[in-house]
Amino acid sequence: MFIGEYSHNLDAKGRIIIPSKFRDELHASFILTRGLDGCLTIYSLEQWEKIFIEINKLPTTKKAARQYIRVLTSSACECTLDNQGRILIPSNLATPANIRKECVIVGANDHIEIWDKETWNAYLDEANMSFEDIAENLSDLLDNE
Repeated sequence: MFIGEYSHNLDAKGRIIIPSKFRDELHASFILTRGLDGCLTIYSLEQWEKIFIEINKLPTTKKAARQYIRVLTSSACECTLDNQGRILIPSNLATPANIRKECVIVGANDHIEIWDKETWNAYLDEANMSFEDIAENLSDLLDNE
């Protein structure tokens, strides 16, 4: 399980340090891809396999499903950590997520998210304003199961 929030800067070569608390759970290699809400997402290989099984269930006769699958998988890359615990963020991922220098790395339960600091702060401000309403609506969903 990935939890916590860490601030790190992208270096001049486009590399970022992955927090040591996350490295042990990622193992030798993992998947970096485009995330939702303007971030990048890191999945362990085990979690990526689960996601891949689920996206293969999407109907490819639906345009939205094809678009989602294409964007998610075409931008995905397998990463390994260097000796300093860094990964290289390819420009095809950094540019749409506005990743330039200051970043926030967030543990999000079963995956890790990499955010541009400014984008993260704006997202968090908005989410904090409606946190109680979100919790109430989600608890209603759980009550129905």
